[in-house]
Amino acid sequence: MIDVSTRGEVTVITLRRPDKLNALTSDMRLRLAAAVREHGHGGRGIVVTGEGRAFCAGEDLHEAAGKSLLEEVETFHDLTRAVLETSVPVVAAVNGLAVGGAAEWTLCFDSRIGSPSAGYFLPENGIGLSISNASSLLLHRVVGGKALRLVLDTARLDADEALAAGLLDEIVPPETLVEAAAGLVERWTEPGTATAVHLRLLRPALDDVERAFARETEAAREVEESGIAKDGMRRFATRAR
Repeated sequence: MIDVSTRGEVTVITLRRPDKLNALTSDMRLRLAAAVREHGHGGRGIVVTGEGRAFCAGEDLHEAAGKSLLEEVETFHDLTRAVLETSVPVVAAVNGLAVGGAAEWTLCFDSRIGSPSAGYFLPENGIGLSISNASSLLLHRVVGGKALRLVLDTARLDADEALAAGLLDEIVPPETLVEAAAGLVERWTEPGTATAVHLRLLRPALDDVERAFARETEAAREVEESGIAKDGMRRFATRAR
């Protein structure tokens, strides 16, 4: 369900569970973080994309039923941690809808390029879940003052709206999406460039990210213990059937 290939010297990681809109099980999240770490210090960079009509539907809520929300949140946190630990550019090629934790994950990427069918959906507030992936920090960096409203409104944005908000950096034809993302990585890592240094300088500080993780874990504990997360996940999973 996770394919790793190369395009020249660029690693392309493709989520391949199109029948489930590439929803991430716990095992997929662990394998995805491992793949990012394996390829995050060699070659020119990494592109992450999805197969089919979605980039990723976020957490597989059916698979997560009955599991500890705190453990699930930590595996999402580690996806963000894995990207920010790399020494090469990481670019999202958003081929379709990015939902919840997957949408939040892309916030730590160095760029997000979308196709016209790309979109962002942040359903957490409306179903009693709390945000994760250090998005309490990163969403402000990406969209500025729009962050609170996007979360509280349970926002769903199409590609043009995501571009206007800053969630996407550009929109390209679907047939050239991965090529455009890989081309950006190659342009940023031409011989003689100081890209690795600037990634360290311009990415959010890991200490700040870890503090955001800690706050988000406590928020997840609160919504789990109150029962609103369990009820909301049940409602959402029922509607998604």
